[in-house]
Amino acid sequence: MPKKLIHLNKVSYQYEQTEALKDINVSIEEGDFLAIIGPNGSGKSTLLKIILGLLKPTEGEVFLFGEPANLFKEREWIGYVSQKSNSFNTGFPATVEEVVRSGFAKKTGLFHRYPKSIQAKVKYALKSVGMDMHAKKNIGDLSGGQQQRVFIARALISDPKVLILDEPTVGIDSENVRTFYHMLGHLNREHKITIVLVTHDVDAVSKSISHVACLNRTIHFHGFKNDMDSMSDEQLEAWYGHSVRKVNHQKEVQK
Repeated sequence: MPKKLIHLNKVSYQYEQTEALKDINVSIEEGDFLAIIGPNGSGKSTLLKIILGLLKPTEGEVFLFGEPANLFKEREWIGYVSQKSNSFNTGFPATVEEVVRSGFAKKTGLFHRYPKSIQAKVKYALKSVGMDMHAKKNIGDLSGGQQQRVFIARALISDPKVLILDEPTVGIDSENVRTFYHMLGHLNREHKITIVLVTHDVDAVSKSISHVACLNRTIHFHGFKNDMDSMSDEQLEAWYGHSVRKVNHQKEVQK
């Protein structure tokens, strides 16, 4: 039976007088590829911060790998890639492999000399996301989609069991979005990494995804992606609060 890696039990959060999340019940199991979708302002960022331990819920409980979140010590088991990785200055004169290798800085220190074994891990991480041929290129010379793959490789350096991605396809054209999802599906299936993808865009629901959670302050749906596919656009619009367009990306890139 799959293990519950992340479990939120009746979680609510309030910013002063504003209720951002209400009575959230979500379980993410080993092997899931979950898309959390919802409109802007629906509480997705707040939910991420709670999972990552950056916020403490006003009410409810959070469990990580079966332990209460406040007692969980193995934070490297959860990899995180922020939206378009805006926190990283892509104009900085660093190569792709240097950016990936910097993922070890929190363990070894920024100016620590890396052991030779680290380079093998860097190569493996880049190969996992299809960027091994670009290792010597400057990070600023890559397309948005390529940069995002590099930052995912950087997160993979710590051998996470769960990879959380915040709006990873922002700025990537539709053709490359399909290729990008194919890469994530490969990480999920072949590398056995549980993936949680957060987006405001219903169009992002790819066939690589196994589960979907619809969030708009509370969870309106949490289940198999195939079950969501059978729902009407009208039902989604009721949850979102505005019109939506559902696309299933049937023309996914094949291996």
